[in-house]
Amino acid sequence: MEDIDLIISEAGDSMKKSLQHLDKELLKIRAGRANPAMLEGVMVEYYGSMSPLSQVSNVSTPDARTLSVQPWEKALIPEIEKAIMNANLGFNPQNNGEVVIINIPPLTEDRRRELVKRAKAEGEEAKVSIRSARKDANDMLKDLDGISEDLVKDAEERVQALTNKNVTKVDSAIEVKEAEIMKV
Repeated sequence: MEDIDLIISEAGDSMKKSLQHLDKELLKIRAGRANPAMLEGVMVEYYGSMSPLSQVSNVSTPDARTLSVQPWEKALIPEIEKAIMNANLGFNPQNNGEVVIINIPPLTEDRRRELVKRAKAEGEEAKVSIRSARKDANDMLKDLDGISEDLVKDAEERVQALTNKNVTKVDSAIEVKEAEIMKV
């Protein structure tokens, strides 16, 4: 029984990690409002090595349509602007000599639909990952020696219930993000 509980627990942990990854990815998809997470993947050249933007500056949102990037060193301003342009996020950074300012343009209807598609694709990836965890757990359950078929069937049902619960969470997260994106 301990083996079964351990396998189900590991499957649950794996599914939870899939949900956490989905949440991170959904944060990166902009929904019309400025959010520091939009610049999370931006890498800046800092003394010859690539560093995340968050490690060489402070990113904040002074208002709903503006991102402000305050570098630790003023000499980094041109590098930060270049990195934001190279990240291909559709932003046009400007600076005032102290801070890099990014005005977030309002989303067009087509762009909103694109972002919804991207959110749904992230949701599908999360579901695939959850189903993969289910398959791994079921395979491990079948490989256990000396356990009755009834116990294995019950454990598989518990794994399926866990899978269904997590897939429902993915669906609701995608619905919330879709509503956020489509809201004008």
